[in-house]
Amino acid sequence: MASTARLKFDGITKTFPGVKALTDVSFEIAPGEVHALLGENGAGKSTLLRIMSGVARQTSGDFHVDGEIASFRDPDSARKAGIAMIHQELQQVPNLTVAQNMFLGHSLRRLGGMLVDRREQERRAAEALALIDPSIDPATPIKELKVAQRQVVEIARALLEKAKIVAMDEPTSSLTPSEFESLAAIIKKLTASGVTVIYVSHKMDEVFRICQRGTVMRDGKVVGTVNLREVAQADVIAMMVGRELMQEEHRSYATRAVKLQVENLSSKVSAVRDVSFQLHKGEVLGIAGLVGAGRTELLRLLAGVDPAAAGTIRVDDRPLNLAGPRSAIAAGIGLLPEERKREGIIPLRPVSMNMALPSLKKFARTGLVRHTAVRRTAEDLLKRVNLRPFQIDRPIKLFSGGNQQKAIIARWLAAGSDILLFDEPTRGIDVGAKSEIYHLIEQLASEGRSIIVVSSELPEVIRLSDRVLVIRNGRIAATLERHELSEQALVMHAVGDAGTTVHSSKQEHSNV
Repeated sequence: MASTARLKFDGITKTFPGVKALTDVSFEIAPGEVHALLGENGAGKSTLLRIMSGVARQTSGDFHVDGEIASFRDPDSARKAGIAMIHQELQQVPNLTVAQNMFLGHSLRRLGGMLVDRREQERRAAEALALIDPSIDPATPIKELKVAQRQVVEIARALLEKAKIVAMDEPTSSLTPSEFESLAAIIKKLTASGVTVIYVSHKMDEVFRICQRGTVMRDGKVVGTVNLREVAQADVIAMMVGRELMQEEHRSYATRAVKLQVENLSSKVSAVRDVSFQLHKGEVLGIAGLVGAGRTELLRLLAGVDPAAAGTIRVDDRPLNLAGPRSAIAAGIGLLPEERKREGIIPLRPVSMNMALPSLKKFARTGLVRHTAVRRTAEDLLKRVNLRPFQIDRPIKLFSGGNQQKAIIARWLAAGSDILLFDEPTRGIDVGAKSEIYHLIEQLASEGRSIIVVSSELPEVIRLSDRVLVIRNGRIAATLERHELSEQALVMHAVGDAGTTVHSSKQEHSNV
């Protein structure tokens, strides 16, 4: 295969002060192949892609593009050599148009370079977009596009630059299933024209669906390259984590005691209307529905982030007047938000202080925070959630997504919260950390805490939940008991019949 390799890594090693991030990484990728790069967070995937795209330089070793040794001074030289990176967090300027973003950093000029040739930029952008999605207007401000359309723009930009290698980092983290199907079709078009795609994702079903082969990395080393048409998911996961993950059955700790009762709750700022349900002590209540159905908005209402227009909330049979997040926290409600990096953490602050944020009054004496008390609590709770590495003074931005999520869970343990709202708890988290988060949720339920989980991954909802509320158009369309749960049932109620509301045999208004 050496003579036909589009991309060949040969003994790539990368050393940072005190850390060996990559050790003797060697493998090859063919032209027109969709090749998965697999591994837990911290396995070395991002470091390898940074080297390939000119952001970093290897300490030793070489890599070849079409048989030629590649050595890039910066991302621009990698781009000119035909390598495009599509990041999980898209690198776009919201107020610029589609065409302007596509030519960002290398705009076309006229009149001796004095003026940007916008008309020519839009014409060329339209040609590239026509190959994958001609419905996107190059003159549209990028901020007006959906996430899936913005990803199409990045792919079209790669085509515009005649990219031979396109690396996609978690490209579907914010996409619906139908948008994933569109992305899969685009990738098929790319590879049919000879473009090589490197696909990084924690969603194993997607990986096995669209990738021919995958290289598994662990602790900065290549564990092996496998044909994904000939190997089981469980075997690949075992290669990634170094052990076999137990496929455990759901465990229920729900009691009959009602912890939270919501009646006819409506939002002032979203489509959530007339929502009524009960949450029991020790219960894990799932919330399913299509993107935009009102799942996140319901959690924001319960956490006091968004104001309510009508309805009542009772905690331990006492009415709760939600004047804002502080009153929710005082009532024992903690939110783990969907946008973890933007809404859940202060990136440059230590993980210990991120843990203490809602509890600072507990750690303050005469207005001064007692850092010794913060540290003592952080050491106890962050050990409990198995923070790795266990460096409580390290900025939280330097931890993986799974460990950031553990720190947020520890935050609400420190605050004494006994109603926990998890919004997409494992988004962007690797398979090993996902298993740990599942076990933490079950452990919290076993201790009597009441939990609501919103997830776009139906197997995750089914794995965790004692019951599931299905939300459609801001209202509860159905409540499914444990024995009624299946992906087909959840989809049926989430989609429903045009113009009608689907009810299960156990509708929530019966206060099951």
